[in-house]
Amino acid sequence: MSMHICACISKEGNDISRFLPTPESARKKSWRWRNISTSLAHSSLTGAWAVLCFYLQPHMLEDLMSSPSLLSHSLVAVSAGYFIQDFFDVALNESLKRSWEVLLHHSAVLSCFNLSVTFRLFVGFSVMSLLVEINSVFLHVRQLLLLSGRRNVPGTDVKAPRPSVAYRVTSWLNLGTLLVFRVGTMAWMSRWLAAHSQRMSRYVLLLGTVSLSAISTMNMVLFYRLLRADILTSSPGTSNGEAGSRFALDGRRQ
Repeated sequence: MSMHICACISKEGNDISRFLPTPESARKKSWRWRNISTSLAHSSLTGAWAVLCFYLQPHMLEDLMSSPSLLSHSLVAVSAGYFIQDFFDVALNESLKRSWEVLLHHSAVLSCFNLSVTFRLFVGFSVMSLLVEINSVFLHVRQLLLLSGRRNVPGTDVKAPRPSVAYRVTSWLNLGTLLVFRVGTMAWMSRWLAAHSQRMSRYVLLLGTVSLSAISTMNMVLFYRLLRADILTSSPGTSNGEAGSRFALDGRRQ
């Protein structure tokens, strides 16, 4: 399954989302609503798929380099197709100032996934990275709640808003899964990369090190921004205002 075919399938899914109902409060940002809805579908699918891969093929944990299967290879190909489609969707519809973090993230992911899809190498390593999508589900749901105006309980004072139960639960699940599936997974992958560095070419080692370093840094910045927006402050302007940084607060990415 080529990344080109998967990108076309992902584009069709993005087009289908045009016909889904959009809350009135989000109609002025219809592209963002559609894009995040597509991302939520991708995260839900690939997060569960990655767990299934390791459940059905536990031996892959012992050899992340050269033990691909049709199930795991197809997962990486489908996800790579989504990232290609989303890269161009974001590049064409967002300013570079607002989207550079997303584009950098997608570039780093695709550079690694290309190795797995094309040469069937490090497929297990790529599948491991897709466990991050479990957290992305809550990132996307959080931003959809913001866009739909469901962050706060209706009728609460503007100067003293009360977050809704749905938003509070999503926020805590978001932060908890971020620590486990983003920070924890990236730390485990970094340790594995260091432990098996002698088995890799210099190019692959450099590619993995640079990509993991960039994504890990983004994850820590993401955690800080979310913590500041949802936990350390009660100002409604902070959470919604910072949503302009897409990778930070609007449910973007792995």
